[in-house]
Amino acid sequence: MGRRETKHYVQQEKKMSSVDMAGEASGFVRRMVENETRGWGDMDNALTRLEAKYGLPFWTLQNLRTGRAKTVEASMFNRIKIAFVDQCRRHAERLLHEAEMAKVGNPNVDLADIENQIRALAAKLAAAKGNQERAA
Repeated sequence: MGRRETKHYVQQEKKMSSVDMAGEASGFVRRMVENETRGWGDMDNALTRLEAKYGLPFWTLQNLRTGRAKTVEASMFNRIKIAFVDQCRRHAERLLHEAEMAKVGNPNVDLADIENQIRALAAKLAAAKGNQERAA
């Protein structure tokens, strides 16, 4: 991306309204809750675990998840986005571990390409998290 395109992208991001941020944050929260739940009836516990892990208020998460929140502050949006990226990074690390365990169990199977792709994804997610934290 060239300098001009980057500047345009940053300007677009700044123009995002709190209503738009709420819609995007709702999607992040729903996916985080979906990944965190351990089965039927675990929704409140999943929200509590997300609250403890990332310091996000339970009721903010609940209201975004259910669509009750119509707006969200930029600082809360950034915190949710950082949490989502971190959760994705953790998931990529789990996948890498599972690929390594599969390789140990099946030494004749070549998983090097998949492992390299997962490592690249984990690196991108770590970089994205760092960029988001610096912006916040």
